[in-house]
Amino acid sequence: MILPNKTTPFLLLLVLSSIVNAEQAPLLTLQSAVDIAVQDNPSLAQIQARSEALAAIPSQVGTLPDPVISFNALNLPVDTFNLGQENMTQMQGGISQAFPFFGKLALREQAANYQAEAASYDVIEARFRLLRDVKKTWWALFYLDRALEIIIVNQNLLRQFVKIASTKYEVGEGLQQDVLLAQLELSKLLDTEIVLTGAIATTKAQLNALLDLPANHAISLPKKTEEDLPDLQTESVLFAQAESYRALLGSKRETIHAAQSRLDLAKKDYYPDFQVGAFYGGRADTLSGQQRADFLSLKLSMTVPIFAASKQRKAVDQRNSELMQQRYALQDQWNNVRAEISTAYSDFQQTKNQTVLFKSGIIPQARQTVASMLAGYQVNKVDFLNLVRSQITLYNYETQYWKALTQANQALAQLTAVVGKEEIYE
Repeated sequence: MILPNKTTPFLLLLVLSSIVNAEQAPLLTLQSAVDIAVQDNPSLAQIQARSEALAAIPSQVGTLPDPVISFNALNLPVDTFNLGQENMTQMQGGISQAFPFFGKLALREQAANYQAEAASYDVIEARFRLLRDVKKTWWALFYLDRALEIIIVNQNLLRQFVKIASTKYEVGEGLQQDVLLAQLELSKLLDTEIVLTGAIATTKAQLNALLDLPANHAISLPKKTEEDLPDLQTESVLFAQAESYRALLGSKRETIHAAQSRLDLAKKDYYPDFQVGAFYGGRADTLSGQQRADFLSLKLSMTVPIFAASKQRKAVDQRNSELMQQRYALQDQWNNVRAEISTAYSDFQQTKNQTVLFKSGIIPQARQTVASMLAGYQVNKVDFLNLVRSQITLYNYETQYWKALTQANQALAQLTAVVGKEEIYE
C-alpha cells in the first residue's frame, strides 16, 4: 500500500501537467496560418528569388561590352627575333570597343525591364495563390473537425438509443430489431469516424506542407469561427477589379511589352554594329643606331548584314509571331479569369444561401423533430425506425451546414485569388 501512496501524487502531477500543456498549445487560426505561409513557404520564396534575379539583368544587357586591350608583337624576323633588324617590326598595344547600332542597347534593357516587371507580378500572383490554397485547406480541416465532433455526438446519442431500445425489449415493450437497427447505425458512424480521421491526417499534412512544417506536425484549430458571410460586389464590378488588379494579367501585359521590344530590336539588326580601336606600335632603333618613328593605328569595322533574307528577316518574323502569341495568351487568360470569377461567385452565393437555410430553418426544425420523436417513442407512439431516421437526418443536416459554410469560404478564397484583391465586399 505504500507504493500507490507515493506514486499517486506523481501520476496526478503528470496528468495536470499534460492538461496545462494542452491548454497552452496555440490554436492555428486562419490568419495565423496565412501569416506563417507568407513568411515561410519555400515555393513563394523561390518565385521571389527568381524575380530578384531577373531584376538584375536589365543593367547588364543595357551596358556596352567590355573593351578589349591587346598586346601584339608584329613582324618579328624568325631568323634572329631581333627587334631592330626589320623596319616593320614593332611591339604594339591597343584598345578596342564594340558599339551596337544606336538604340539596340536601350531596347535590350527595355525588354529585360519588362520581363523583370512581369516576374514581380508573378510574385504577387503566387502569393494570392498561396493564400487561396492555405485558406481552402484550413477550411477543409475545420470542416472535418466539425464533422468528427458531430459524429461523436451522434454516436453517444445512438448509444442512448440502443440502451433505451434494449430496456424496452427486456421488459417486453420493444422489438429486437430496434436494438439491432440502432447497433447497425452506430457501426456506420464508427466507420465514418475512421474515414474522417484518415482525411484529417491527410489534410493536416497538406496544410503543414504549405506552412513549411513537418508533415506530422501537430495542428489544432479553434472549435469556433466566424459564421457570418459577407455580401459581395456585383460580378461586373469584380470583372473591372480583376482587369486592374489581377497580377497574372499584369504579368501577361508586361510580357507583351517585352515581346514588342524584342521585335523592335530584331528590326534594328538590319543595321550594322561597329567596332573601333586604337593601337600604338613602338619600334626599336636600327642596328646602326638610327631612330625609327613609332606607329599609331586606328581601326573602324562594322558588320554587314548580307544574309538579311535568311537571318534578320526571319528573326523579325519570329519576334512578330511571338508578340502575337503573347497577345492571344493575354486574351485567353482574361477569358479564363472572367469564367473563374463567375464560377466562384455562383458557388459562393449558392453555398451562402444554403448556410442561411440550414442554420435558420432546416436544423432547428430537425432538432425539434428528433426531440418530438424521442418523446413519442418513449411512450410507444413513434416506432424506433422513424426515431433513428430523424436523428440520422439531423446529423446529415448539421454536417451539410458545416460543409456549405466551408465551401462558401473556399469559394471566397478562390474569388479573392482570381480577382487579385482582398477588398471585394460591399
